Amino acid sequence: MAKKTEATVEEKLRALYDLQLIDSRVDEIRSVRGELPLEVEDLEDEVLGLKTRLDKLKTDVETVNFEIGAKKNLIEEAKVLIKKYSEQQKNVRNSREFNSLTKEVEFQELEIQLAEKNIKEFKVQIDQKKEVISETKERLSERDAHLKHKKSELDAILAETEKEEKALLSKSEKFEEEIEERLVMAYKRIRNNVKNGLAVVPIERGASGGSFFTIPPQVQVEIASRKKIITDEHSGRILVDKVLAEEEQQKMSEFFTKL
Repeated sequence: MAKKTEATVEEKLRALYDLQLIDSRVDEIRSVRGELPLEVEDLEDEVLGLKTRLDKLKTDVETVNFEIGAKKNLIEEAKVLIKKYSEQQKNVRNSREFNSLTKEVEFQELEIQLAEKNIKEFKVQIDQKKEVISETKERLSERDAHLKHKKSELDAILAETEKEEKALLSKSEKFEEEIEERLVMAYKRIRNNVKNGLAVVPIERGASGGSFFTIPPQVQVEIASRKKIITDEHSGRILVDKVLAEEEQQKMSEFFTKL
């Protein structure tokens, strides 16, 4: 099996610049989405939170209604006891028994008064919770409608760009496989540390792309010779000459058009 010929510096520079053009195109596609994915995620969390709150409020109302039912049963039981004690008072033998039954009647009457007071308080709680439920439902309806709108926007953008993005990412991976690992790692490190993700830039008007710092003439000559990989001492970006950049831009432009 023939040994694979090592790529020349020029071939490495072209491959790196092609990789940069592809990744920049992916960046453009993703920038079109802007903050939409995050907005959708935040809205989904908010809608879920409102639904959870609504469920809790409804459970609270059910619990309070159960308490009202219990208090009403207590009142009915107290009335039965009052009737019973009142009947017993008619057949007492002495004042001690009569006073004892009177106290039992008074106690049950107090129980009724307390239960009625509790019921009133519970009903106020229910009215307050129902008001909050109404407000929460209104808020949920508004946020849910907004979420559907934002999802529709995002889906439309994804439908337009998903196929192209997948093709570009696939192409990017293939370019990375063709470039030696140390260069790919250096490229990614620079890309993560510089503005706009531009790790490989051409010389423009005597300066590196995206920078105002002038490249010395001797260094420009070395870059144009394509004999070694040179980085900008100010930004750390990998530099390529303008002619090479224009040739690769033309080639990649044709590739992008076919997508």
